[in-house]
Amino acid sequence: MDLQTLWFAAVAVLWTGFLLLEGFDFGVAALLPVLGRQRADRHLMLRTIGPVWDGNEVWLITAAGAVFAAFPGWYATWLPALYLPFVLVLLGLIVRAVAFEWRHSSHDPRWDATWTRVITGGSLVAAAGVGAALGATTLGLPIDGDGTRVGGAFAGLGWASVLGAAAVLGFSLVHGALFLALKTDGPLRLRARAFALRWSPVAALPLLAWAGLVQLRSGTAVTAVLWLVAALAVVVTWTRVRLDREGQAFAGWATVLLASAATLFGSAFPVVVPSTIDPAFDVTIAQASVSDYTLTVMTWVAAVGLPVVLAYQAWTYWVFRRRLTAEPEHETRVAA
Repeated sequence: MDLQTLWFAAVAVLWTGFLLLEGFDFGVAALLPVLGRQRADRHLMLRTIGPVWDGNEVWLITAAGAVFAAFPGWYATWLPALYLPFVLVLLGLIVRAVAFEWRHSSHDPRWDATWTRVITGGSLVAAAGVGAALGATTLGLPIDGDGTRVGGAFAGLGWASVLGAAAVLGFSLVHGALFLALKTDGPLRLRARAFALRWSPVAALPLLAWAGLVQLRSGTAVTAVLWLVAALAVVVTWTRVRLDREGQAFAGWATVLLASAATLFGSAFPVVVPSTIDPAFDVTIAQASVSDYTLTVMTWVAAVGLPVVLAYQAWTYWVFRRRLTAEPEHETRVAA
């Protein structure tokens, strides 16, 4: 495998890792007004993601940084063409982070409710923005031969962006519900499981449609098999939820994303930004890549640093692996 292909695969893994890890805390935050019927329930939901949400966001920084470092031509075409969704992602992540911190600075129930709503809103905006950007990227942008967007600020936002946003939001909602079913006990666990059982088949449709469209356009026999794996994983997830096997259901839903992402990136390769104007204007990894020397240096740095980061994050999840239960109201006020 040449270095350009290796780093394309690395970028695909980083984006998939971000969606897999950040997806469940986006989903938990989005479900606060749906499953959090009481203040203690909402506090419990936020406790499940409290130790990990900020670490999960590192995957986004790393994924964008890898694109910038390894494929500057990709970055230079991609970011200006999708400036608006990326601004929305940043705004959503910023207000969400502020809300996580400020929510605990007062015991006033109205203050708590306000910042809880901000957490939900910021998470929904960030998830939709990421999905819109990735959907438009994989299904095509109106770029010319110089990699420049043709049209106004909204030219890159069309049905592909809507499909990508719906796919990431749908995946995140069920992912969050399954995470709550896995991490909590009591009535909240039952409600989360019921939500996943009801909505997982519907929520998977945009993601499967997105991956299927890219597969039909430029896929191979291997990526077709991967798409089938994703579709079967939806069925496995639903049956595991029915049998109250939260761990297996969570793994099955993760497989839906892993197989769908592999279909998307595998079908697109070696094109990183397809053009909706003319296929001759597609940006490929060969056109977008830095020199082999730079990729070699980056590979050695990643080989040393990445295992350390992965080990630390795995240790964090291991430390906070136990189920949580709702605290009594007076304890919730003290903890808040």
